[in-house]
Amino acid sequence: MTPTPQWLNGPLENRGGKLYFDGVSAEELAEAFDTPLYVISESRIRDNYTRLCNALTRNYEKIRVYYAAKANSNLAVLNILEKEGAYLDAVSPGEVFMALTTGFPPSRILFTGTSVRNDELRFLADSNITVNFDSLSQLDRLLKIKVPTVLSVRVNPEIGAGHHNHCITAGKNTKFGLWETDAVKAYKTAKAAGVERFGIHMHVGSGVLDVDPFVLALDKLLNVAKKVHDELGVSFEFVDMGGGIGVPYKPEDNELDLALFSEKVLALFKRRVKEYDLGEPFFCVEPGRYLVCDASILLTRVNTVKVTPFKRFAGVDAGFNTLVRPTMYGSYHHVLVANKLDAPDEETYDVAGPVCESGDLLAKDRRLPKIQEGDLLAVLNAGAYGYAMSSQYNARPRAAEVLVKDGKCAVTRERERLDALVSGQRVAE
Repeated sequence: MTPTPQWLNGPLENRGGKLYFDGVSAEELAEAFDTPLYVISESRIRDNYTRLCNALTRNYEKIRVYYAAKANSNLAVLNILEKEGAYLDAVSPGEVFMALTTGFPPSRILFTGTSVRNDELRFLADSNITVNFDSLSQLDRLLKIKVPTVLSVRVNPEIGAGHHNHCITAGKNTKFGLWETDAVKAYKTAKAAGVERFGIHMHVGSGVLDVDPFVLALDKLLNVAKKVHDELGVSFEFVDMGGGIGVPYKPEDNELDLALFSEKVLALFKRRVKEYDLGEPFFCVEPGRYLVCDASILLTRVNTVKVTPFKRFAGVDAGFNTLVRPTMYGSYHHVLVANKLDAPDEETYDVAGPVCESGDLLAKDRRLPKIQEGDLLAVLNAGAYGYAMSSQYNARPRAAEVLVKDGKCAVTRERERLDALVSGQRVAE
């Protein structure tokens, strides 16, 4: 049985049984840059951004797409999206710094942080970054530093969704956002302090493949916007429904119907904005995973094939220090044997990394072609929260990253060397 055809699309290509990614041989990349190796397709990022923008602007002209930089903050990725005209959603001063470094003007950056320090608030104020407030405390502390011209409030819409409990960011058990009563207080405080322009924001969670949670939560958000408008006379420059648009990881997963998403969400938005007399605010989304997930693969070499009375293990050089999602969330990532795409699936393997933990498995019980030491595996959909969540656990330097496009490649992040493990450290006298 050959690999499921749906996985060989976009930048993925089968040329004579060998995997190519955006026109570049996976085997040649591994030989040139070693493994583990993250490979990023520039073409796919641009295609994903264009597809989303087109779907939204068909139903409403005033659209802003904020890229959620936490998904993948590689400077090359940020640069590509800046050139495409994207805005940027930052959750730390570090992401703001990286965005500014790659050319994003402050006016195209929105900071949405939680448990924010005073020195971080000062950095944001000095950088003229629009802040999306997560607490009354955060707002009060910033107003003592500087009264901004524009600010937004993150509202908890009480409706959450996501692919894992850790990724649900709305509802009664989440730390994020202000409930309705406190949200009204925040706008009242900000307006009294002299703030002139406003936005309103929510976020339901991550990896959502169903349109309905977005629609229900947006309806709640707009109800809060109406209350703020009616009670305080606040007009909204933008309404931000946050991110969370999911992608299919498993063969049986269906893609989010982007046309249906745009139609249903924006139909509600336009109807409520008119009904509530909210003017013509920008409608904003904050995709991260949707833009970069399938634009990257992780290449890893098979070091060891181990057969026990109960299991076959393909031991590879990438572990949960390289890609933590399978261990942290139980996430599925499709695996291809990059040098044997035409070979039949003959045996069942656990794909295991080199980390000294029993949970260090990239894949469990996968039917794959017969694997030999030296084979090259490609872990798909690795562009979101792959490198971004990697670590030096077990004192293993982090992987390199390479950008590919139309048969060409360039290193965008050097592989860490052993001396990186001791950088900044010293033995106390």
